Amino acid sequence: MNYYVYILKCADSKYYTGITNNLERRFEEHQQGINKNCYTFARRPLELVYKINFTKPEEAIKWEKKIKDWSRKKKEALMMENWNDLIEFSKKKTKI
Repeated sequence: MNYYVYILKCADSKYYTGITNNLERRFEEHQQGINKNCYTFARRPLELVYKINFTKPEEAIKWEKKIKDWSRKKKEALMMENWNDLIEFSKKKTKI
């Protein structure tokens, strides 16, 4: 089975990070506003800006938790595959 960690860009330019085993279905649920209590409900429309596939759920959960704690700049470096900035932003956080 496949597990996806994904980042959505919301209409207010904020990011939402999630995990699912069916990316297409989960994106549609967010986009349609199925759950009024969901972070993305009032922030639609949404854009899928990042996804990565895992075969083990524990690896996907670990990755999701890690990037949820990242700064906006670090998430954007990941989305743009800008590895130099990703490393630099990581260094800055660890120096604090």
